[in-house]
Amino acid sequence: MKKTLLAGVTISLAAFAYASTSSDSSALVSQQCKISAEAVSTLKGLQYGNTSIRKDVAGLIDRHLKTPENKEMAYKKLNLMVDDKSSNAATLESKYCS
Repeated sequence: MKKTLLAGVTISLAAFAYASTSSDSSALVSQQCKISAEAVSTLKGLQYGNTSIRKDVAGLIDRHLKTPENKEMAYKKLNLMVDDKSSNAATLESKYCS
């Protein structure tokens, strides 16, 4: 339970810190990818189902990215991360956020 709360707070704070811009900068898109990798890794570690992971992380993407093109790219990366066998955040980040 503590891990779940800690993961949620960490992810929310990181996402909120980068959500104050009016348009999506490349730094914001990059940071969202890193946040997504960390969230997917954490939720996989907590043995969430793939559907729940997609729903929760997609919610972060929806709240913090503004342009449809960037959202679409983030959703594609999210799906790849969820389907990847790795649950290590650094591995997911290096594969999908570079």
